[in-house]
Amino acid sequence: MSTDSRTDPRAIQLDASWRHLLQAEFDAVYMQQLRQFLLQEKQQGKHIYPPGPEIFHALNVTSFDKVRVVILGQDPYRGPGQAHGLCFSVKRGIPVPPSLLNIYKELAADLDCLQPDHGCLDYWAEQGVLLLNAVLTVEAARAASHQGKGWERFTDRIIEHLNSQRNNLVFMLWGAYAQRKGAMIDRQRHLVLESTHPSPLSAHRGFFGNHHFSRCNAYLLAHDISPIDWQLPALKP
Repeated sequence: MSTDSRTDPRAIQLDASWRHLLQAEFDAVYMQQLRQFLLQEKQQGKHIYPPGPEIFHALNVTSFDKVRVVILGQDPYRGPGQAHGLCFSVKRGIPVPPSLLNIYKELAADLDCLQPDHGCLDYWAEQGVLLLNAVLTVEAARAASHQGKGWERFTDRIIEHLNSQRNNLVFMLWGAYAQRKGAMIDRQRHLVLESTHPSPLSAHRGFFGNHHFSRCNAYLLAHDISPIDWQLPALKP
């Protein structure tokens, strides 16, 4: 992928609503430095996930005006074929990661959702669930390798725009990292749901039984907003 196509909305396909809001970020010095960092990583032969065209997949599939729910993640998955630009989601045909399996377990307990045979969350994103990682790229097999390079500032701006320009959104903040990142959110204007992370290391300490999905839909309905259909469809045979 070329230098420009990594982070420049003029060189990549980026939803027009997000392009308008984030143009100043793409023009900022920190984003230029991030672009250069990513280019150097590629030139050194490092494998970066997700693939370039999917870095902004969350923004492209869920336009600004369509957002109803925001789920905050941390880093993309760092294994081959996993990451495709949506937090917690993996491509079809890839084994479902442990944290997502626990999300499915909570959905079953909360809303009687059947566990799907895949881990692709595009169906949620298409309904207005912004599945946003704080950091949008990662080096293969190196967790947190792209933290502190500028992505956090970029995704903070996304949250700030949603917080100030939209009303009655639902933010799901799972784990301390997401809760710190979401500290800016106006709790009078939006519903903020917090619990431990769905990781196997912490899910039993508060994620299971949090009823975030039913609470989310109840809030949306109370504000005359269509609820989310959390039941993921099965893969087509």
